[in-house]
Amino acid sequence: MGQIITFGEVLMRISPRGNKKFVQSNIVEFYFGGTELNVGISISNFGIKVKHISAVSDDFIGDTAMTYIRKFGVDTSCIVKSKRPLGVYFLEVGAVIRPSMISYNRSHSAFSEIEPTKVNWENALEDGEWMHWTGITPALSQGAFNVLKDGLKLARQKGMAVSADPTYRSGLWKYGQNPKEALVELLHYSTIFIGGVNEINEVLGTEFGYSNDDFIAASKQLIEEFPTIEKVFDKIRTSVNSSWHKIRARMWNSIEFRETEDIDITHVVDRIGTGDAFAAGLIYGLQKYDDYKAMEFASAACALKHTYEGDVNFATVDEVNNIIAGNITGRLMR
Repeated sequence: MGQIITFGEVLMRISPRGNKKFVQSNIVEFYFGGTELNVGISISNFGIKVKHISAVSDDFIGDTAMTYIRKFGVDTSCIVKSKRPLGVYFLEVGAVIRPSMISYNRSHSAFSEIEPTKVNWENALEDGEWMHWTGITPALSQGAFNVLKDGLKLARQKGMAVSADPTYRSGLWKYGQNPKEALVELLHYSTIFIGGVNEINEVLGTEFGYSNDDFIAASKQLIEEFPTIEKVFDKIRTSVNSSWHKIRARMWNSIEFRETEDIDITHVVDRIGTGDAFAAGLIYGLQKYDDYKAMEFASAACALKHTYEGDVNFATVDEVNNIIAGNITGRLMR
């Protein structure tokens, strides 16, 4: 199996310990992550080769981030160094009826200045079989959009599969690019769509509802508009409160609609990176199983991520399959 290629910003996350607010504590913890990096590390933990492409600060923080990424076996040979600082975000983890809060500091980060001249895509994609992108990266800067577009064009020319998670966050698009037009342009190079009705409505300008019938109709219209897209997978989260969530998934693969059962997560340890865990599980699953089993694997991987602190999913293939088999009591394993 060839490499999975991910491209996106590496971020440092800073949080007070536990569920405290910053005003309550002088002690913080830090983690490294970033949407696409989270996907890459999770896939690497499943035993597949991964290469992450990015830019990090040329200082001891950037060096530490690189060491962290390499610890999981991810190829960092195409990560470049920058004189700008590593992007940072601050997180207060909520509990029960109190939501989590995030503040980003990434406007002038190392990744924000990335340009096409800094990434040799021919070299980066040499052993690539699959490329994954999200709507976070093209939102950060014109350079990031241009680099991503160049990579996607070459990936498709090489016949690689391309998964798209076109997450739309309005607060990130500050450099003048029209978000809808940018995402539409990039989706023409994509083969797998990871998103739901909200994301489809955003790129199509439609107003589909949330029922299964609406999801099927939205997926059919998306595939008609973007003929390279073959399948649509949607993660559905039901939040009882900040500490109790339910996860299930549904799909339209141009042939049939299927839906998984809910997985109850009655005590959320950390929900950051759970969508990335779903995407990683799906990418792995689609190369190993049929579409429904791949979706089950993605849902179980997503559910497990809620039990790990930090941005990254540390679950192994056996641990994910254990959840699929119904072993969700959390009993001690000897």
